[in-house]
Amino acid sequence: MEECQNKLMLLGAETVLPSDAKLSLLMLQWKSLTADYHQWQAKNPELISTNPDVLLELGKEELQKVKNDLEMVLSTVRSKNKQLEEDLKREQQWYEEQKQMLDTLNKIEEEANTEVEQPSPKREFDEMKNKLLKLKAYKKELLSALSEFLDEHFPHPANNENINIENLCARPGVQLLTLKEILEILINKLMSTPHEPYITIKESFWPPYIELLLRYGVALRHPEDPNRMRLQAFHK
Repeated sequence: MEECQNKLMLLGAETVLPSDAKLSLLMLQWKSLTADYHQWQAKNPELISTNPDVLLELGKEELQKVKNDLEMVLSTVRSKNKQLEEDLKREQQWYEEQKQMLDTLNKIEEEANTEVEQPSPKREFDEMKNKLLKLKAYKKELLSALSEFLDEHFPHPANNENINIENLCARPGVQLLTLKEILEILINKLMSTPHEPYITIKESFWPPYIELLLRYGVALRHPEDPNRMRLQAFHK
């Protein structure tokens, strides 16, 4: 048990990413294993037999079960670490793209402010206009790519062959929304009323999609009302 526990601690020290959620998960697993370990130490089992050979075989069998359980936990932690590393890479790539776009917009804003103070020639105005057109085209391209990605990987729950329609967690007559539609509602709410960006979680929001948005930090739940959530303010 101590050997498997040490492996888990070493694995956590090598692969822990700068993520509060992942660190909390590993700490909870470590505390759980530690509690089980101390519980086994303090346990005083009843002797089934006084025969040393029988007791030895029973002890080996029990230790083998515990070893198998710990190895399963270790395998699960490794799998979760790998998944979290892949998720982090995707988030970092998305962050870099958004940062580049923001830098470009800031430069355009600075040039626009300079134009207001000191009117520039028509040539400079045309250059800025072309840049704005390119940015709009790039924004349209990004939105189109995001839409295609969501349609491919997060289709409507009723169109997913791997989901039983009877288990969609919605009352009869409730039309579930796609993940893309939920994101559009969150984005529109944040843009239209930034001082009050929270929306009410309706029955048409499929719970697994809501859990996905909350778990990966795309959306945040209201601190006082769990039935409301908002889009993460990535632009700040």
